[in-house]
Amino acid sequence: MKIRPLNDRLLVKRLEEEEKTAGGIIIPDSAKEKPAQGKVIAVGPGKLNDAGQRVALQVKADDVILFSKYGGTDVKLDGEDYLIMREDDVLGIVEK
Repeated sequence: MKIRPLNDRLLVKRLEEEEKTAGGIIIPDSAKEKPAQGKVIAVGPGKLNDAGQRVALQVKADDVILFSKYGGTDVKLDGEDYLIMREDDVLGIVEK
């Protein structure tokens, strides 16, 4: 199934967090927090401004982003978990 986000929305796949701490302690599933980092799978065409012109998004497909912990809406597509969120929920782009 393919999905194309509308306006300034993004389709994001969460990146898995480490299962061990830096000291080597294994973190059980019940103590893990949802990761606030993900890979952008698809982006919408952008938001319309007051003049009716489309403003392109700063985020593009394949970017790794940081987003607010409770941002976005969880969706399940083809058995995979994704988030659909607005560009406003993105805190930053991770550069390599």
